[in-house]
Amino acid sequence: MSIFLHVIKIIVIVIAVLFALTFTVYFFNLDMKLTAAIYPWLNKQYDKVKRDQHL
Repeated sequence: MSIFLHVIKIIVIVIAVLFALTFTVYFFNLDMKLTAAIYPWLNKQYDKVKRDQHL
């Protein structure tokens, strides 16, 4: 029974840490800040793509 409680305790701690991380990302809008940081690189890659201009 002790091993079972130890495993449950570890699972609860992992879930709490993951919740804290996702809440921090949400609260500070870090996902959109990361997107804004890589947006110029994405545009550069997108502009290099060859396109068929025939309609």
